[in-house]
Amino acid sequence: MQPNRAYAFLVAGVTFVLDQIVKWWVVGPLGLSREGDQHYVLPFFNFTRTHNLGISLGLFRADSDAARWAIVGVTAAIALAMLVWILREPRHGDRIALGMVLGGAVGNILDRIRLGYVVDFADLHFGSYRPFLVFNIADAAISIGVVILLIRAFWTRAEPDPKENLNA
Repeated sequence: MQPNRAYAFLVAGVTFVLDQIVKWWVVGPLGLSREGDQHYVLPFFNFTRTHNLGISLGLFRADSDAARWAIVGVTAAIALAMLVWILREPRHGDRIALGMVLGGAVGNILDRIRLGYVVDFADLHFGSYRPFLVFNIADAAISIGVVILLIRAFWTRAEPDPKENLNA
């Protein structure tokens, strides 16, 4: 494996481990043992434990074991696609963003396999206004990775193939 591809897998691994450590801390030492438990942090941020039975934005709730395992299967297929994309992607910045998506996806897949739901806890709010649903490190990494990919797709040019210049 080329060293620059290894960075993408390092980012995925760090994202996964950080996600799992923070989830463990929130539900263990911080003491948010039940859904709905809260811990005040700042006037605009709390730790609030929620159980996400669905996928992004709580869509497609897995209210049965069959639905839960279907979501695990679909998200595992997406994670596998990210892995293949990392191996084929020539641009370093895109590989790093894909590593964030991969690490976040694997973190949420592990929750769903172990617990049947994804543990969310980051509750950003301004009074009663919440610009986001309660989320976790994995969700943030996935979202940031996708935004980076979109920005790079729309606002950067593809690097020219050096082989093309040799044939000119």
